[in-house]
Amino acid sequence: MGFFNRTTTRRSRVRKEIDRPFADISWLANPDVIYSALIWLLFVFLSVAVLGYDSIEQAAYGRLLATAIVVVLICLAAAFHVSQYQKRLLRNHARAAGLVALFILLLAAAKISVAIAGQTFWATATAVAAALILTIAYSQRFAMAMILFYCVLAYFAAGRFASLNVLLTMIAAAAPYCFFVKEIRTRMKLLEVSLLAAVTAFLMAGAMEFLTSTRWSPDVLKVAGPNAAITIVVGVLIQGLLPVLEKVFRIATSMTLLDYSDANQPLLRRLAMDAPGTFSHSLLIGSIAEAAAEAIGRNGLLCRVGSYYHDIGKINKPGYFVENQLGSVSWHKELSPAMSQLIIVGHVKDGMELAKEYGLPAVLRQFIEAHHGTTLVEYFYNEAVKQHEQKDSSDAQPPSEGEFRYPGPKPRTKEAAIVMLADSAEGAVRSLSEPTPTKIEAVVHNMAMRRLQDGQFDECDLSLRELSRIEASMSKTIAAHHHGRIAYPTPPEMPPEQEQ
Repeated sequence: MGFFNRTTTRRSRVRKEIDRPFADISWLANPDVIYSALIWLLFVFLSVAVLGYDSIEQAAYGRLLATAIVVVLICLAAAFHVSQYQKRLLRNHARAAGLVALFILLLAAAKISVAIAGQTFWATATAVAAALILTIAYSQRFAMAMILFYCVLAYFAAGRFASLNVLLTMIAAAAPYCFFVKEIRTRMKLLEVSLLAAVTAFLMAGAMEFLTSTRWSPDVLKVAGPNAAITIVVGVLIQGLLPVLEKVFRIATSMTLLDYSDANQPLLRRLAMDAPGTFSHSLLIGSIAEAAAEAIGRNGLLCRVGSYYHDIGKINKPGYFVENQLGSVSWHKELSPAMSQLIIVGHVKDGMELAKEYGLPAVLRQFIEAHHGTTLVEYFYNEAVKQHEQKDSSDAQPPSEGEFRYPGPKPRTKEAAIVMLADSAEGAVRSLSEPTPTKIEAVVHNMAMRRLQDGQFDECDLSLRELSRIEASMSKTIAAHHHGRIAYPTPPEMPPEQEQ
């Protein structure tokens, strides 16, 4: 039988040549690709129905075919951009369907409003709304690219009112939102950007109208004024709808994160009362993680607020965690290592339950469930190994690492990975008797390498260069926290006659 199992080099090469064509097309059987293609086809069909409604009504099938070709080409370009720069939409089908619904609703609104009112500034309003929503829900680069695609489609939605003036005015009004709404920390932010966008829309609409008519007339102001006014109105309306947008797209703006960073939040207040040591530890992790995130250009505010909530599961059993014991005897003395491990690991599950109970945003829940990843609870694993070695019976199975690991998941974002590393590094430094800057740097580096070799950063696309910058930032921040202090001189004893 061994003869039939032998594989020669030539036979292996032939097998590879036969399997290669099938490997090249195997991605077509991926369910994510199939669902994404169906969503794309739905978007194309609905876009053609909206933009070609007049052609369908007039039975002008030649124009309808031309419209369909234009829509397909534009949608193909948008699909290629999504596949390159927003790949999560290929996996998150609900989010992709929401994006399709948003575009179709705005295109239909532009089509109907322009046809009824005969004014193109309504198309500008939909472009501004799309730009603002996409910038809040996604990245600035993605929003700018998708707005260009949308403006071209909205240009065709304007129908007989469409002109180069309309297209350029929509782009001019939408672009400032894509460039300047990186984060919304204050209520004035959207108003300031809306004023800038209104000025841009006014100048573009007025200039294009002047170039078209080749002479000054009041019509220039009649065209430019409404475009500027509608830009401000839409910005103010979207600001009022921010809570709704956050729930629909499952995001949290900087304003929401700042609200959740308030120590008067019910969950943080409960953490401070029931587990003061954990609360103090979380505040420190927040400052460490925020500085590290900003060192690699990530969202420092998200890291800070996420750190505040990452250990809220310890509220249920605070006495079993060392930072809350305040020098008393450890509660784990009376428990077996396996039972202690269940309590320690259980704070992740308890934290998720509390987060759902208090309505914590999904963007903050990731720090609760992933701040330990699938790491090993080393202390109690080593205790279990020692107890097994001390037993006389050799029949019992030795404890396995899998039984003493956290259930995960591993961090899926760089911010979650930063909080994980900050949490473990700060705990390791806290155990040092004399934390000098050199020792702190060595501990942070060793902890980062251990997490890297354990595969905890496999799902968050963290590069080695970024990890090096994170290490440097954490070492600096932790060392600043453990800075040396001057011993105050003791006052001389008072003379006996002055003691009374």
